[in-house]
Amino acid sequence: MKFWDASAIVPLCIDEAQTEAVRNIAKNDGAFVAWWGSLVESYSAFARLRRDSILSSAGEAEALAVLSALADAWTEIEPSDDIREITRRLLQNYPLRAADSLQLAAAVVWSGKTPKGHHFVCLDARLRDAAVKEGFTILPPKL
Repeated sequence: MKFWDASAIVPLCIDEAQTEAVRNIAKNDGAFVAWWGSLVESYSAFARLRRDSILSSAGEAEALAVLSALADAWTEIEPSDDIREITRRLLQNYPLRAADSLQLAAAVVWSGKTPKGHHFVCLDARLRDAAVKEGFTILPPKL
């Protein structure tokens, strides 16, 4: 079981440069864990791509269908006071955006606050760096 950041979930739903890499990770481990806000972040990504004419309306609908199937199967980490406190610490220590710090805090909670030995699937360079410093093993190994 691995924790999946929204940056890695999106290319499971649409073809992007890292789609093959994340699909291979998913094939080797069908059990997903994701933050409660990952759906919203993914909706945002698909809508932005459609508005920028990179994704058609039909393509967005297909991506949303794939996302829905993934979300139905993943274990979701819900908001909590613990996540809010960990997020505050992460924001003080790393140059993260709010949504990224919530993702990482959810992963820390999922790991039982012991990230060593747990996998974090992420394509965002800044978030990958913070996750490594927290002790997670990052996938894919290289971008």
